[in-house]
Amino acid sequence: MKKTVTPLADGRELIYYDAADDTVRDAVDRRPLAPVSTSSQIRHDPLLGDSVAIASHRQGRTYHPPADECPLCPSRDGRLSEIPDDHYDVAVFENRFPSLAGDSGRCEVVCFTSDHHASFADLTEDRAALVLDAWTDRTAELAGLDEVTQVFCFENRGAEIGVTLGHPHGQIYGYPFVTPRTELMMRSARRHREETGRNLFDDVVSREEADGSRVVLSGEHWVAFVPYAAHWPYEVHLHPRRRVPDLRELDEGARTEFPQIYLELLKRFDRIFGPGEPPTPYISAWHQAPFGVPGREDFGLHLELFTIRRTSGKLKFLAGSESGMSVFINDVPPEAAAQRLREVASE
Repeated sequence: MKKTVTPLADGRELIYYDAADDTVRDAVDRRPLAPVSTSSQIRHDPLLGDSVAIASHRQGRTYHPPADECPLCPSRDGRLSEIPDDHYDVAVFENRFPSLAGDSGRCEVVCFTSDHHASFADLTEDRAALVLDAWTDRTAELAGLDEVTQVFCFENRGAEIGVTLGHPHGQIYGYPFVTPRTELMMRSARRHREETGRNLFDDVVSREEADGSRVVLSGEHWVAFVPYAAHWPYEVHLHPRRRVPDLRELDEGARTEFPQIYLELLKRFDRIFGPGEPPTPYISAWHQAPFGVPGREDFGLHLELFTIRRTSGKLKFLAGSESGMSVFINDVPPEAAAQRLREVASE
């Protein structure tokens, strides 16, 4: 992998990740951009104990542009975009409309391919491995920032999820605090350790493998299963067999096998609802341990992949119980979801 760091016209950072070591990236951003101005701030909720990012400047962000005006496509034929070069493998840049900025953290955009009409599932295994390298490198870089406590790499896919740019891309958030979901997991892991002397993540994976009814895919280095108490209609958790706290600590075996397992999962997600159905909307989320906090060594890196589509043409809405009380109601039994995902193995 070759990494090239270059500035955009407004001073934001752009990083190219290339498979070929001899790739030259010297294109200059020629857009007349004004400096980025943000109003992001973090406000603490004293009742719930969590935090909310207030980012009013995001109201003016790019919203569903036509394909020929996509800001994530390469700069070609006189049209200038966020990527100054006329082609790229994987590119990462600071978000022009960040939810978190300055002392409140950092937001980045990850472009998986220069092909506007592709999806992550269309990537080759080599390209998916390069994306994993980019996620890992950004985790390492952001871990060194004083304002970042936790790194979250994720992809929102599909208009139903709320995606405003159709180009295949993901995002990376560097939070200045430990996120509520991670705090809950770490609390549960700490209690499990106190009560049993064992690691919670290890025990969850062992239980799922011993049961077998919710396992979707199993490899030498990774195992994917629908969790026993799945919140979403179709939800898969992907764990490395050797528990590590974050992407930086995956060994070569896990890094090599990941593209095979993950691409297969994404292809199966697109087959859940049968032929002729539009691509399945999903959220893919890496859960990594925060930095410099007690209990970090007990956390288990894993990826959670889920869709809000519960059946053909119908979405799972977060209504009264979910939004008002954080109690999910799932219409699809996890065992049935796992069975369906085993049935739709890609050819």
